[in-house]
Amino acid sequence: MSAAGASILIVEDETIVTMDLEDSLESLGYGVAGVCHRGEDAVLQAAELQPDLILMDIQLAGELNGIDAALQIRRQQEVPIVFLTANTDESTLQQAKQARPNGFLMKPFENRDL
Repeated sequence: MSAAGASILIVEDETIVTMDLEDSLESLGYGVAGVCHRGEDAVLQAAELQPDLILMDIQLAGELNGIDAALQIRRQQEVPIVFLTANTDESTLQQAKQARPNGFLMKPFENRDL
């Protein structure tokens, strides 16, 4: 998959982080398929948009956190999911591993990390 052809769904509840991610991804030649701020919306948008990749914050507002949303998405489709997190405690990371993420991106991040 080339960068120009990849579409990425951003799931992040912090607006400033979302805007930074969008700018960074677009400057690197990736397409942003959509943006949402809640786990429930992520499940719906993933099914509708069929992105090539999902960047998913672990801590989200709403009833579903990023881990729960990723588990639901995995039941519907096989799409690579990379978790975004500033929280690196062992318990959270162990829970996140149950969703079979393709990776973790620690906040704050640099363009080269993307």
